[in-house]
Amino acid sequence: MKRREALKNLGLAAGFVVATPSVISLLQSCTSDAKTWTPVFLSVEEGVVLTNLVDTILPKSESLPAATEINVPEFIDKYFSEVLEVEQQNQVKSGFASIITILKPNPEESIDKVKPENYMALLDNHMRIKGEIDEEREANPESEAMTKSEFLNNMKWMTIKAYKTTQEIGENVLNYDPVPGAYYCGDLQELTGGKSYSL
Repeated sequence: MKRREALKNLGLAAGFVVATPSVISLLQSCTSDAKTWTPVFLSVEEGVVLTNLVDTILPKSESLPAATEINVPEFIDKYFSEVLEVEQQNQVKSGFASIITILKPNPEESIDKVKPENYMALLDNHMRIKGEIDEEREANPESEAMTKSEFLNNMKWMTIKAYKTTQEIGENVLNYDPVPGAYYCGDLQELTGGKSYSL
């Protein structure tokens, strides 16, 4: 069964909820060096924006790798290319175009000159949490195009899901039991030190 057929009626990010073997194998195929990765679906400029967005959402910490270190941008790009329908791909391209316009108002400038604080400001100014009003959606409720907030929330959600599904995080950060089967009853803090199970 083709990936598109398996996920054809699901939304941009909703399809990733179902961690099918196809999606997991797609994730495991992402092995490029983050510095030399070239996007398949996205343009080079959009790839730069995606890379900076995922590292703004999930930066490197003392105990955890950054999203780029475990190939999250590569996975998202392949997901866009191999899973999404043409209409959804067009929405993604439109979403990136609107974000790039905010990040660099002068089209002649290089996207590489956009600073990390600009990406942080983009997320702070345009991403909405549950209950907050999305003025762009309220102004045009019938539009099928994603608002900046909807686009950025999808990017955040996909980044987190891809990050948690990687082998590195699943085996070395979360509580990993390669042969699940036993039933444990108790407090998560007592059972795993507060770590979620990876499977």
